[in-house]
Amino acid sequence: MQPRALLWRADGALRAPWRVFGFLALVLAAGLVLDPLVEWINPAFANSEEGSAVIQCLALLAGTAMALRLLERDRGWSWVWMGREAAGPRPVGAGLLLGWAAIGIPCLVLWLMGWMRLVPQPDGSWWMVALRAAALLLPAALLEELLMRGYLLAVLREGVGALAALALTSAAFGALHWWNPGATVQSLALVSLAGIFLGGIVLVFRSLYAAWAAHFAWNFVMAALLHAPVSGIALGTPDYRLADTGPDWATGGPWGPEGGAGAMLGMLGGLTYLFARRARRGE
Repeated sequence: MQPRALLWRADGALRAPWRVFGFLALVLAAGLVLDPLVEWINPAFANSEEGSAVIQCLALLAGTAMALRLLERDRGWSWVWMGREAAGPRPVGAGLLLGWAAIGIPCLVLWLMGWMRLVPQPDGSWWMVALRAAALLLPAALLEELLMRGYLLAVLREGVGALAALALTSAAFGALHWWNPGATVQSLALVSLAGIFLGGIVLVFRSLYAAWAAHFAWNFVMAALLHAPVSGIALGTPDYRLADTGPDWATGGPWGPEGGAGAMLGMLGGLTYLFARRARRGE
């Protein structure tokens, strides 16, 4: 293979690995500019969890915009499933419903089985905790979608096909949670399955916004409605919290409900729906 062929395809475009590295470098560069800028404007916000998530989202959006312009020959936002049509009420609404159902229904079943129960906690402001959870979870879900199922998924899909791209990005998604409190092989495997579930939403609805909505709905159900840990991280628990009384393999244990077999079945049910929907379209 000629040295030039290591970098460039026959049509003159950069090969996928170099575009991936270029995208990550552009995101890093954008973050190096945005982080001190936001800290100069509002130090308290920049150093908060919410501010950090917002800054990372902005860096990813800027990196994506530059990659589309510089690495993709002016491809538009639709190529990364972020065009105007992708933000319509149907895909976004479907994402919200799928995210809620995939975790909410399994938790309800586990509660009916007696393997989960609500334990009283000291009185507090449910609404304030829910608002703070939303303020944190909205940008946190977006930054993970932009990183794992935006530009990277689009490039890998073009280079190795949709299934391999889903597998690669979902494995990376699981690995990103290795340092979360209480991480186990089972919990990380289920985070990777969540990556496949969310990636399937992107590909079927052709909308990253739909995956963002599903991701947020999933996390909000656990953090704000059930007061359960999200990927091992506990937020506020005013008035009550969800406690598991069944086996950890089913309930997720300290990791929270998304680390158990109930969540696995919920995501598999969601994937079955997505596969059937895609099959009906003849794809």
